[in-house]
Amino acid sequence: MNDMTPSSSKEGANPRAVIGGNAPPDPLDEALAPYGDFITEAEGWLDGTQVTTAAQMKAVDDLAKEIKAAEKAVSTARDAATKPLHAAWQAEIARWKPTLEDLDRIKKGLAALVSAFKVRLKAEQDEAARKARAEADRKRREAEEATRTAAAGDIEAQRAAAQAQAEAKAARKAASAAGKDRVKGVRTVTRYEIESHKAALHDIAKNDRDALTDFVEDYVRRHHKDRVIAGVRVWEEQEAY
Repeated sequence: MNDMTPSSSKEGANPRAVIGGNAPPDPLDEALAPYGDFITEAEGWLDGTQVTTAAQMKAVDDLAKEIKAAEKAVSTARDAATKPLHAAWQAEIARWKPTLEDLDRIKKGLAALVSAFKVRLKAEQDEAARKARAEADRKRREAEEATRTAAAGDIEAQRAAAQAQAEAKAARKAASAAGKDRVKGVRTVTRYEIESHKAALHDIAKNDRDALTDFVEDYVRRHHKDRVIAGVRVWEEQEAY
């Protein structure tokens, strides 16, 4: 005899038969499901109290084994979920890559065609701008001198000073225009060549010791097991894992 109420019937129904119950299970939840009790128990142990007995050690070791299994299960589920996405991302990147690389080759090729001419033109413009600035500076000094020496009662001297000021103003405008007339697509690139690694190393040690220290620490971290490094002490000790 079935005496279940409608409410209890719904609660006991197949979850896929109720509204919203057709969502696929979360792979993360599925991976963690077998280990929920172990995780809760492990969290209870993590109150800062150290293990002091063999029984406690065994209990903690058993829990650690389960937590490692949970970690492996989650990692496996993560890889299963993300590998298709990563593969799709890689495939899409690969689809765009040849076109972008070819456009970059074309861009660099066009730049190479005009590089020598643009560099030469820029040098000419730089020289013209330099001369214009020098001329403006000369005209400014002449105008200042003419103004300083022109007597208030000497009309010709006053006219000459005014003319000098007008010429100085025109020279400033010309210099400004020369500075704006620049060839497009030319940049200054700083290059370098190491002529002496030894000298460079000594300079870095003297002027940027932190950079050298970072390099040494990283090198020792990567190679202390490979060979004996002068000035480095290597030892072994035990720890739980």
